[in-house]
Amino acid sequence: MAEITIKDIAKQCGVGISTVSRALNNHPDINPETRKRILEVIEETGFIPNNSARNLKRTDARCIAVLVKGITNPFFSNMIRIIEEETQRNKYALVLRHVEAQEDEIDVALELEKEKRLRGIVFLGGTFDHSEEKINKLKVPFIFSTVGIPSTECIDVSKIIFSNIAVDDRLESKRMTDYLLDLGHRKIALITERSELPIGRLRTEGYRKAYDERGLSVPEELICYVQEDIDHYSMENGYLTAKKLLASGREVTAIYAVSDSLAIGACRAVLEAGKRIPEDISVAGYDGIEMGEYYNPKLTTIKQPVEEIAKKTIRLLLDVIAERREHQQIVFPAQLIERESTGPC
Repeated sequence: MAEITIKDIAKQCGVGISTVSRALNNHPDINPETRKRILEVIEETGFIPNNSARNLKRTDARCIAVLVKGITNPFFSNMIRIIEEETQRNKYALVLRHVEAQEDEIDVALELEKEKRLRGIVFLGGTFDHSEEKINKLKVPFIFSTVGIPSTECIDVSKIIFSNIAVDDRLESKRMTDYLLDLGHRKIALITERSELPIGRLRTEGYRKAYDERGLSVPEELICYVQEDIDHYSMENGYLTAKKLLASGREVTAIYAVSDSLAIGACRAVLEAGKRIPEDISVAGYDGIEMGEYYNPKLTTIKQPVEEIAKKTIRLLLDVIAERREHQQIVFPAQLIERESTGPC
């Protein structure tokens, strides 16, 4: 049986499609009897309104979706604001969707494509490691932003047309670890995530590489994984993970967390344990969120160029949509910001 459409409903009721749309949207400028008849026919036929059809005139097919994995991370706040400003300036509508940790962002995007008349998609956070078959189901231009370097074992980038914009998480994480090693620290605890998301994985790889290149043994007992049942990159998780580490009695002279939010939470645990920062334990983060500059002590971090990444992301997507530019793979440099939370061992 063919799927019932809004056109079929209009024909059966002897009205125009716009009248059916007004009835569905509960507009006041429609005769009550007409609305009643339309709604009865909809119930009888089992017609399910399609949001794309209902929003056709209003959105005029100028809608961009932003899917955020880890929306509680303050790192994304400025990015979302900049993307929103640019989409509005270019007269596009913005659909913001939070993707839960256990959700697959491509599945969420495919559902949104059915519901909205999307022209493009921005993925903030999440993973690059999707099958080629699944990723090719997306029919609109899309950009992975701040997701990390693609895993070429999972995706043949020569066959897939998309953009990726990020810093080199492995390289920048190695830089932070090298900085702490240069200060004389050898017992550097790492707070990271156990999952295979690129952000945690690549930053952990960078940590390991810094030790390996110096011929030093990686202190495996100091690699601490955040709790899986709460937001991976929250201050709460940093606090709980660092508190467990300090209670274990393992020797540690520095803590490096793979996000500033985790690092700030770790600072709280260090201070509660009666330790001084950085005299007893140095603490460093990653991302360069504004809060880190105003925390006491000010947080040493790897600062990502958030504004530049956000502007490049949305402008490139709009250019690709308008066929003014091809997709690109762009790596931005980050900056190591030395502040008060770290010192020599």
